Amino acid sequence: MNRRTFLTAGSAALAGLAGCLDSTGSSEQSQNTGTTAKTTAQTELSGTLKVATYSALVDAPSSSPGKWLKKEFEKAYPKATLEWQTPENEVNYFIQRKAQGVTIDTDVYVGLNVDHLITIDDKLGGKQLFTPIADSLSNYGHVKDGLKFDPKQRAVPYDTGYISLVYNAHEVDEPQTFDALTKPKFKSTLITENAQQAITGRAFLLWSIHQKGPDSYLDYWKQLKQNNVQILGSWDAAYTAYSNGERPIVVSYSTDQVYANRSGADMKKHQIGFLNGQGYANPEGMAKFADTDNSQLADAFLEFMLSKKAQSKIPTLNVQFPATDWADPGNEFEKYAKAPEKPITYSYDELKGNIEGWVEQWARQIASN
Repeated sequence: MNRRTFLTAGSAALAGLAGCLDSTGSSEQSQNTGTTAKTTAQTELSGTLKVATYSALVDAPSSSPGKWLKKEFEKAYPKATLEWQTPENEVNYFIQRKAQGVTIDTDVYVGLNVDHLITIDDKLGGKQLFTPIADSLSNYGHVKDGLKFDPKQRAVPYDTGYISLVYNAHEVDEPQTFDALTKPKFKSTLITENAQQAITGRAFLLWSIHQKGPDSYLDYWKQLKQNNVQILGSWDAAYTAYSNGERPIVVSYSTDQVYANRSGADMKKHQIGFLNGQGYANPEGMAKFADTDNSQLADAFLEFMLSKKAQSKIPTLNVQFPATDWADPGNEFEKYAKAPEKPITYSYDELKGNIEGWVEQWARQIASN
């Protein structure tokens, strides 16, 4: 999920200057020169680019963008080969290797979130796992400001999901607010995921903290427990239970109807609920390893991932929202992918020093009881 076109900051500035020239042909000549330079770079860049990510990006049973990204990147860079890596422990595998001083033979990582960055900085201290890269990417200007989550400019967003409720309208009305979920009407209806183990569960916990405040969120969760909320270990387990009809509400993604439409499912069983009109944004980012010896090709891949072509395709295959303002994911996505009226999220600075304590208290007082 990383992208990068081979337009350097310098050549971008030259292209902007060329547009200011008179109409004698100088501007057109400069633009043609820039295009030729880019084409030459694409022709000459070579080697094997090793890109690590989570397994679902490459081989999800439903759909995943890995195969398409490899094909299109290698088409753009004919002398290059893209090799996917899917370590079992995902980014934690590389954090452990860096902490132990072991060589990292990988160029790019795709699938970072703000929690990962905080873990990296807490565990590695001054050791640099990823290098700042964002400002050197010509396509970075198309990334939506609200999705940029790394103040150190290492992780570049390539897509985002919005955590929401998915509910079966045959069995239950839409819960309009967080407080509604604590009422007798919604007793024994909600399935969520463990915030220690699942991205969706952690996002739902953070969403509740954002709504109720750090001093009151545990009281809110105690009310959910009294209303018999079910907490399962993973998104797969939670969504499977929901699909099997065990309960009519599950914490999931607001793109759920895209999948439902493709399988011809009853759309009433896949309604999207945004509590308090909100959804929790969970952007995913990509980064270049600081120790890569394939820096130019890594940059080219990051730029490619941010290109209009890739940004328009990733949402249809990864079923997440694009990170850029120039993506065009098509009619199906526009119709069935739902975005909240009020997206909310916590920044790196707001979470650093807080998230570990919040999750530990939740686990001790809620999940373990």
